[in-house]
Amino acid sequence: MRSTVMTGHGMDPGQNKGATVGILGKLFGSNDATKDTISHAAPTEASGPQRTIRYDPALLNSLLHDHAELGALFERIGKLMQDGRYDEIRPELVNFKTRLEAHILTENVRFYTYLEQSLAGDTHNAEMMRDFRREMNTIARGVVVFVKKYQSPGTFDATLQSEFAADYQSVGALFKQRINREESSLYPLYQPD
Repeated sequence: MRSTVMTGHGMDPGQNKGATVGILGKLFGSNDATKDTISHAAPTEASGPQRTIRYDPALLNSLLHDHAELGALFERIGKLMQDGRYDEIRPELVNFKTRLEAHILTENVRFYTYLEQSLAGDTHNAEMMRDFRREMNTIARGVVVFVKKYQSPGTFDATLQSEFAADYQSVGALFKQRINREESSLYPLYQPD
């Protein structure tokens, strides 16, 4: 039996070109990011569930490393703000946003998809995982809005500096709380079958 590439819409490999764009839209623009992602269906027994993503023993370390890097980047932005070096903030904001989007893409495609499969019979943990996924995507959209607001060319006058400081604090608190909860509550669920 040969394996086929499927999407949530039943496409074959030749029809798969628009799927990647659809996934990115779901990850970063949709209100319901928990729906279909591309899956590579392997042949399975008719009675068993299909496994589309395999356990990766290095994935959690990679995601934790991302968290540390994202935290350091966000702290650097705060240090630049404290030092009044607003001209250096804009490129750091774009860097932070880019790294966050890459991290969330990895989480959505590799981590959350695997957990969805693994937790198929565990209603409580599956619902918690879906809530985390929606929340992280919401936070990512909030960070993108934050970055767009302050990446435009122009002068950081006193009013904009004050707004930036308030926004930086609220986005940072939400982001840090979310990362801590994810690492303590959700990452332990990522286990080999």
